[in-house]
Amino acid sequence: MKRFIIGLIAIAIVGALGYGAWWFDNFRAGMIQAFFAQPRPPITISALTVEPERVEPVIQSIGTIRARQGVDVPARTSGIIKEILFVSNQDVEKGELLVQLDDETEQADMIAAKANEARDAQALSRASALNTRGFSSTSDLDNATAALDASRSQLERVQAAINLKKIVAPFSGTIGIARVDEGQYLQPGTVIATLQDLKVMKVDFTIPEQQLPLVSIGQEIKAGLTEGEFSHRGKITGIDPKVDPQSRLVSLQAEVDNSEGLLRPGQFAFVDVVLPAEENVIALPQTAVVQSLYGTYVFRVVDAKPEEGAAADAPKKQIVEQVFVTAGRRFGTQIEVSKGVSAGDVIVNAGQNKLAAGNSVTIDNTIMPNATGMTTGE
Repeated sequence: MKRFIIGLIAIAIVGALGYGAWWFDNFRAGMIQAFFAQPRPPITISALTVEPERVEPVIQSIGTIRARQGVDVPARTSGIIKEILFVSNQDVEKGELLVQLDDETEQADMIAAKANEARDAQALSRASALNTRGFSSTSDLDNATAALDASRSQLERVQAAINLKKIVAPFSGTIGIARVDEGQYLQPGTVIATLQDLKVMKVDFTIPEQQLPLVSIGQEIKAGLTEGEFSHRGKITGIDPKVDPQSRLVSLQAEVDNSEGLLRPGQFAFVDVVLPAEENVIALPQTAVVQSLYGTYVFRVVDAKPEEGAAADAPKKQIVEQVFVTAGRRFGTQIEVSKGVSAGDVIVNAGQNKLAAGNSVTIDNTIMPNATGMTTGE
């Protein structure tokens, strides 16, 4: 009897445990189903309405800045520096004396050459007078003339030697740091400083051969030291007549105004060659276009289908759909979209990172993307 009672108790316990497990499984399944059946709150996003616009397409490139004129000023003859007549970063005019070499010997030679020239000039004058009176031969007159010519030639040689002792600016510009010192002995070719004309700068850059038909002499370009910042404008002044067979690039040169002195030779430059403006182009901010391994797409906001049994005056819900697009050229911070988007479409431009196709959304345009693609509120 005792065993029978114990068996009944065991059966009751097992039955209770089994029922409890069954009830818990059903309860859990019901709660999960109820949770997923609850409508998700709409996701807040920022959106814009697509409108065709006028754009200014460009050919983007990179280049190197150099002075319109720039040389390392050399000594043309040997000698000891007597005086340096410039300071670093000084603006100098063409022909202005920069360095004077010691020319005492040449100046002494000049005195002698002038004396010889004066003596031979007097001798020629006497020979001419005597020849006119018949007191000297034509040969004497010719010798006097030749002597004067030789004296004048010597005078010019001495003057040329004196001029070589003067190192002058070959053109107007800004002189750099002196690379020599007073009292230093110079050999021919020794550089005293660099001279650069910084008023107008040249920009050397290249474009692909396919874009060569789009450019011409005189075409406007924009240049800047940082990407997206083009504070200097100029015009194309040269196009290389041949294409580099290795790189398939064409070399171009442009001149830009540098009256503010912000550009320096050797700097790296971003260049945009300005093309004719185009009308009715659909372009979206970069923040609106998502690029992934599966393609390029945007999220378009559309009205959701009314739920069954919903009141006629119930507010319409909006959802997003994923639309794959064909992206084209870039215009600053915008990207051309040639396929997949039409005028009037409402496109998400902030909040895409938390979206999936079919999500319910609410538009709040106080959430606006800034230049870095982050979002900020008012």
